Amino acid sequence: MIQPDSNYLPTATIETLQQRSQLLRAIRTFFESRGYWEVETPILSRDTVVDAYIDPFVTTWCATEGTAAEGELRYLQTSPEFAMKRLLTAGADQIYQITHAFRQAERGAMHNPEFAMLEWYRLGETHHDQMTFVEALVRQIYERATALCDTSTRLALPETPFERFSYEAAFLQFAGLSALHSTAEQFEQVARDRQISVPSEFDINDCQAWQNLLLVELIEPALREKRAVFIYDYPARQAALARIRQGKDLGPEGVAERFELYLHGVEICNGYHELTDADELRIRIRQQSAIRKQEHRPVLPAESYLLQAMEAGLPACAGTALGLDRLIMLALGKQTLQQVIAFPLERA
Repeated sequence: MIQPDSNYLPTATIETLQQRSQLLRAIRTFFESRGYWEVETPILSRDTVVDAYIDPFVTTWCATEGTAAEGELRYLQTSPEFAMKRLLTAGADQIYQITHAFRQAERGAMHNPEFAMLEWYRLGETHHDQMTFVEALVRQIYERATALCDTSTRLALPETPFERFSYEAAFLQFAGLSALHSTAEQFEQVARDRQISVPSEFDINDCQAWQNLLLVELIEPALREKRAVFIYDYPARQAALARIRQGKDLGPEGVAERFELYLHGVEICNGYHELTDADELRIRIRQQSAIRKQEHRPVLPAESYLLQAMEAGLPACAGTALGLDRLIMLALGKQTLQQVIAFPLERA
């Protein structure tokens, strides 16, 4: 007799996996109907996204048998970003991809080290255009999920357009201080007033550390009550590969033209008005590498095919990376990723 907790069985039911298949089909239909075309890029590559706090899986490629010690380093991709932007440089206009991405130290109800990612890019758009597109996609997937299963207990989307808060506006409303103009002492005072526990190794003089802490402790809990909300224009030091916009009201460093969508407090996607300047990308890679060295993390490549593509001329564009497992989980009214994945890490 088959035991229901046997490790060879999927953690998601067959019915749920069939519903997932239908949602994937709906996603492809959504993109194709809007002129996007599907692409495939390598999962194993010599390039990898350089991020101070994202660790890729690393392996070696051997040209001949028995030469493992002499193999070349290769990375399982944490995102298809680099390769997809190379396609834009080669002449692609609006592309999307459904793929698997891999990240170390990802585990829990909302994480798995191997996860499904939906990523897309379009020439000539901004992050504000992408927010409008994301909302239409999410509503379409929720509508399709409603036709597939009983969603009476699912947390609903708002009937009105998704709210949009700049990072600064969110801090002013939910934390009571400016994210872009406050001093470390002012951040610390808010933490003290709100009785927020500060980690023992915390650098109380680091404004970015305070921003991150207050985001988790004050802003994100408030967003759970909003059902669906975009946060955009992040501090410049959190730019990743987004453009920086300067302005007298935007703090001394400006803001990064990127956004995130939260559904019932769950982060769903990350979108950028994309950086196209190769020189600036080199600077950011050096900055991220310096942080990695300081924190004793493995150094990642300083050169990449993306740098070559940017030097050749990456067109102005915007793009979004969306956690597909999370969106499917919420659309089907589930509580954990394991309920929508066949074989998570523990059973892979």
